[in-house]
Amino acid sequence: MPNILVVDDEPLQRNILKTILEDSGYETYIASSGEEAVKIAQTFSPDVILTDLKLGEMTGVELLSEVQKEKIAPAVIIMTAYGTVSSAVEAMKKGAFDYLTKPLDKDVLLITVKRAFERAELLKENLQLQKALFDKFKIEGIIGQSKKMAEAVEIMKKVSSSPATVLILGESGTGKELVARAIHYNSIRRTKPFTAINCAAIPENLLESELFGYEPGAFTGALSRRVGLIEATNNGTLFLDEVGDLPHMTQSKILRVLQDKEIRRLGGKDTIKVNVRIIAATNKDIEKELQKGGFREDLYYRLKVITIELPPLRERKEDIPALTDFFINKYNQEFGKRVKGAEENAMKSLIEYYWPGNIRQLESVIERAVLMCEGTFINLKDIKSELRSSQGTGILDFDIPDEGINFEELEKDLLKKAMRKANNVAAKAARLLGMSYKTFWYRWEKFGIDTSPKKENASQKG
Repeated sequence: MPNILVVDDEPLQRNILKTILEDSGYETYIASSGEEAVKIAQTFSPDVILTDLKLGEMTGVELLSEVQKEKIAPAVIIMTAYGTVSSAVEAMKKGAFDYLTKPLDKDVLLITVKRAFERAELLKENLQLQKALFDKFKIEGIIGQSKKMAEAVEIMKKVSSSPATVLILGESGTGKELVARAIHYNSIRRTKPFTAINCAAIPENLLESELFGYEPGAFTGALSRRVGLIEATNNGTLFLDEVGDLPHMTQSKILRVLQDKEIRRLGGKDTIKVNVRIIAATNKDIEKELQKGGFREDLYYRLKVITIELPPLRERKEDIPALTDFFINKYNQEFGKRVKGAEENAMKSLIEYYWPGNIRQLESVIERAVLMCEGTFINLKDIKSELRSSQGTGILDFDIPDEGINFEELEKDLLKKAMRKANNVAAKAARLLGMSYKTFWYRWEKFGIDTSPKKENASQKG
């Protein structure tokens, strides 16, 4: 039941208010002084406090200041005589929810109290959401006991408490955005905005207006002012995913944000000061881009104050059982299933698989497996259509020779074969290998394969 604390040094007024509020369904406590109100508030944590402005030794404003120290502060309504309305207005500037003038009107009183409870409820929900986000992205919850992930987690712990710019490196699907969110929600900026933008997904001619906003008349169709993502994220964290794909002109403007802490809207004359932490991520080899002139060297060194390298899943296979259990639990809740785990041969296949799509691909496989699973444990049948494993179910069913193999050459050969089979269309080749389109291009460019495959547009890629 919602509860309210009434504070008034006049006994008759206290009791009248108590009766009115209890008849309206509110659990009501009463106090005759500010000091008594503080003790009651510490014991019962009222959602709303209705207090007289003049109480004696502790005024209503002093009571307001005292209860605002609580983690979840109650909404405070000030009651005042007509002649001291200016004092009540000052109290609102200090955080009071509203004020009422005496003699009180019953209907106005109940409407104001109802609004105060609605505000208190919204604040509680907001705190609960913030706690849920913190719990979801707490660094200790990052799954992975492998050496490389342990190193990444240690860096995350150290960098979260600092304002330093972070560059996250890793293939597509390795969890770069998850790491960026974890850093944000473990920093002092956690209650401020976290904004993620994929620099490769927005056309070059729209990217700057998205980031910096624009003034009316800045270009054809700019009829009104628009605040950009950087300005809207002030005091928060901006996550620039695929930063390696930033156009050169935009790179210089991002550099200015990092150096001077200011932006200028497109078509604007005035600079706007901003306080935004930038976390960037890329699956490109930026060092190679520097050599080719595709990325500004000064921006690169500004971004890589702290670098976190996320290993691909094939290099942290000891983490696959824990990740699998996590995704099984996640999709058990979503689908209302009771899958307990994966059978031994199914887990063996999961561990041995190459995982070109990394954690994102593993999650997709487990999501489908949980949905399709008819028993208590995921078996090989539930996942074999998704995997090309070495269990006699895929194309790599051969023994490794005594002299060993060159794994990179094998992968390079697979990419070329898939391309030939797909008639030189990259998106089709990616599907044949169970990769995302983006991952396929990353691997293709990494190996520097000369043949130029055909690109499909977004509608063809499906």
